[in-house]
Amino acid sequence: MINRNYLLKNLQRELPKIEKDILEYSESKEELSKHLQEEYGKAQAAGRTAEHFVAWREAQITQAAVSWLLTCVFVRFLEDNNLLVEPMLSGPASSNVDGKETKPLQYAKERMVAFFNENPTLEERDYLLDLFADLERFPVIAELLDRRHNPLWQIPVSSDGAKALIDFFQKIDADSGEIIHDFTDANWDTRFLGDLYQDLSESVRKRYALLQTPEFVERFILDYTLEKAKDTFGLPGLRLIDPTCGSGHFLLSTFERMFDAWQKREPGTNTRVLAQRALDVVHGVDINPYAIAICRFRLFVAAMRAAGSQKVKDTPSFHFNLACGDSLLHGRRFEWQGQGLQTDLIDEDPIKHVLEVEDKEKLLKILGQQYHAVVGNPPYIIVKDKALNQAYRDRYLTCYRKYSLAVPFMERFFELAMNKSETESAGYIGQITTNAFIKREFG
Repeated sequence: MINRNYLLKNLQRELPKIEKDILEYSESKEELSKHLQEEYGKAQAAGRTAEHFVAWREAQITQAAVSWLLTCVFVRFLEDNNLLVEPMLSGPASSNVDGKETKPLQYAKERMVAFFNENPTLEERDYLLDLFADLERFPVIAELLDRRHNPLWQIPVSSDGAKALIDFFQKIDADSGEIIHDFTDANWDTRFLGDLYQDLSESVRKRYALLQTPEFVERFILDYTLEKAKDTFGLPGLRLIDPTCGSGHFLLSTFERMFDAWQKREPGTNTRVLAQRALDVVHGVDINPYAIAICRFRLFVAAMRAAGSQKVKDTPSFHFNLACGDSLLHGRRFEWQGQGLQTDLIDEDPIKHVLEVEDKEKLLKILGQQYHAVVGNPPYIIVKDKALNQAYRDRYLTCYRKYSLAVPFMERFFELAMNKSETESAGYIGQITTNAFIKREFG
């Protein structure tokens, strides 16, 4: 059973160790150090950051460290809930599957011993990378690990760092003999990942003003946006987007509501088909790469459950409309109040720079269309990075004086919603915003 508070506390202690390991490893490898310098130079030249290199690099390393930790959490959740054919990283010390006693942790350790017997020159980092590559055989996991954009592939841990990760997830309580962190959950509840998203890294929480949306607020907003859109436009072709999706509370609830709606409409249709139809409604973008990783994992588990799949290997190749990126910089502009803007924001930049964690094709697709419902809980912060602050000010007419990000996001939400026309109704918008919006001049 998942002990959410205990897991969060222990991972918070583990994260700085992984960050230190990655920093030291990146400084010891000339090629990796040069790569980070080059990526920083491109971002700076494109006006996407004015931070000092050291501060910028610190943020990239934190993202990579979190990605390594979270990917191990994902694997543990899958193996502890018997969703993989065999344990790969750890699993409980003992488990009962179909009335048979098994020892997943022992099996995982034996698997690792066999790997090193076959590959005596390789190290613990190679084992983890091989484990992830093995899971990539399944298309749905390959999309989750996203080799082109997931920071763990670009910024690796050292072998000692990988060993520390393995030891952490295999650690046994000396008194009980049980695994310290058990990820077993009969309901496959992934809401604990929202806690990790919000509080795992204090620096990331402050940088992006991370804050989970309370469930009652989430329900209220979806009742007055998604449900209204469904009644107005119908189920087929319905689209919702959260351009600031965070750990995916709005998106997960949207999937569950849409799956239930399709089941009621077509009770005889295969649940796998209906699960993908529900996923087709859901679109999400977030500037934080591990927010997208969490969203994708949560939707994947929910779709598995809805489709009745018991093993990853038997799960359909679900497709997810999710991408890491800055919703204020990427995608098409849509006129909603006389702006006359019809360009791709990122293509206005002379360098057309896209960060390594950003998938330009997906971003242009997701942010290149309008939606029947637009919902979200944007950050309320004032952007301290001067280059980024100016980039938003240049692109959004509503940015006034010392504006909060609530302002350009409000303009963006209205752009992304369907425009009212002679033949079409307008889309529905639900945004949580800051009290300062009605108190300060920018509002």
